[in-house]
Amino acid sequence: MNTSTLNGTLVMIDNLKTVCANFGLANDSSEYKIITEAFLYKYLNDRMIYELSKLDQFADCHDVQSVEGQYRNLDAERREMLPYELGTTAIIRPEWMVSSLYNQKDKDDFAKTFDAALIGIAQDNLDVYSVKAGAESITLFQGVSRFIVEENKRNGFCSALIGALVDFSFADVFSQGYDFFSQVFEYLIKDYNKDSGSYGEYFTPHAIANIMGRILAPQGDSNVTIYDPAAGSGTLVLALAHQVGEGNCTVYTQDRSQKANEFMRLNLILNGQVDSLANVVHDDTLVSPGHLSYDGKSLKTFDYIVSNPPFKADFSASRDLLASEKFGKRFWAGVPKVPAKQPEKMAIYLMFLQHIIDSMKPDAKAAIVVPTGFLTAKSKIESEIRQNMVDSGMLRGVISMPSNIFANTGTNVSIIFLDRSKQHDNALLMDASKLGAKEKIGKNQRTVLSSEEIERIVSTFNTLEEQDDFSVIANYNAIKEKRYSFSAGQYFEVKIEYADLTPKQFQTEVGRRMEQLHALWAEGNKLQEEIKEQMKAVHLA
Repeated sequence: MNTSTLNGTLVMIDNLKTVCANFGLANDSSEYKIITEAFLYKYLNDRMIYELSKLDQFADCHDVQSVEGQYRNLDAERREMLPYELGTTAIIRPEWMVSSLYNQKDKDDFAKTFDAALIGIAQDNLDVYSVKAGAESITLFQGVSRFIVEENKRNGFCSALIGALVDFSFADVFSQGYDFFSQVFEYLIKDYNKDSGSYGEYFTPHAIANIMGRILAPQGDSNVTIYDPAAGSGTLVLALAHQVGEGNCTVYTQDRSQKANEFMRLNLILNGQVDSLANVVHDDTLVSPGHLSYDGKSLKTFDYIVSNPPFKADFSASRDLLASEKFGKRFWAGVPKVPAKQPEKMAIYLMFLQHIIDSMKPDAKAAIVVPTGFLTAKSKIESEIRQNMVDSGMLRGVISMPSNIFANTGTNVSIIFLDRSKQHDNALLMDASKLGAKEKIGKNQRTVLSSEEIERIVSTFNTLEEQDDFSVIANYNAIKEKRYSFSAGQYFEVKIEYADLTPKQFQTEVGRRMEQLHALWAEGNKLQEEIKEQMKAVHLA
């Protein structure tokens, strides 16, 4: 990985954030929209120039300026052919390129010019770069000057933004892969994803995403579909797509958070999954699943499903609808009731678990993050879901992760792996809760796994290796006997260590321990007397 290229990219992001801060928008709810729109505009601008340079017609162009110059001189007929030659690369009109706008930055109406360019680019590329939101579409850009309340400052704001973009080039970035762009993406959104734990705002640590991908598809795959019904910013599906091979899969996602879907779209673009943009849906997965079969009457099924669904959220408004006969087939284990005083604690993840199982192809594989309490919970819905996983023969295994693996929640989590590609009769249960090192993330502590620990987890799971107090192969019959408990600790062998002692050694050891016991009793009696004396003193006072 080119460190200087990475550092240059991060500096540009910092410069955009500085512009927002200078105009009073630091930590404003609109800041993430401005940063992501400006960043993506620059990325698409440079991507188009990069792709143009590879065409035969631009073979004599040796730098960005010459490519841009020749592009500006193309006649209308030649320019109309470019979408067919560049495929899913966004086409930006010459007058809307970064360099063109930079040359106009001192004009009195520059804010209008800048917004018009962004909105125009979005409209020109609507077919590829929009996101479904019910019956509507969310376009690529909506413009940024509107976030500056004082109109007389809008020109200066947009001028500063274009100034932060013009001196950087993505030219050396496009040869970089997933490892590079995953770092850039995480840095880009790190200040805007602080609501982890609420619906649609999960940001799954890359360690978990890496583990899930390497266990689900250790050898990669080809021509497969990947789905996440609560995708958030897309960490899980992109990690799995990288493991499978970016050109070997199509990604499908849904989330009801607008912010999450905007991040999702950006993540797909950066990681070469533009063809999957049409499969990003902004809507409530439980009430209005956006991916249906061809007849539109049942759920579309997928080859791989990965998800870190919200654990708790208030869905009381749609609860009775979801519990109705209309949804009975999908939510076969039941729908949680609304807690009398805390509806925000409704266990919404149980709904996603049922939805995921219903969305699996007959030979599909899935990995889902759940609260560790689910592994042993005795209530009806949890028990029925676990029973279904075992009785249907698809439970491949469970990994219990260390506490605080997420920086913003103390909830202990586990990963459940399902596999319908064959009929299983046992499962690999792993307790990795003791791994990792504590690290301060802002005001919170997070547990961070080392690369060696990640390797141990993946290798142990994929080779079905049993390790003392770490992993065990549990037969389905044993799981049934323990009321479908998925907790590894309940299946570890209890080992009692014996030591050979002569009768004399035995008596000596007994005597030593009795002396220790008498000493403890004496100390306890002494403490009791001291307490009595103190109580008397307090009473007399």
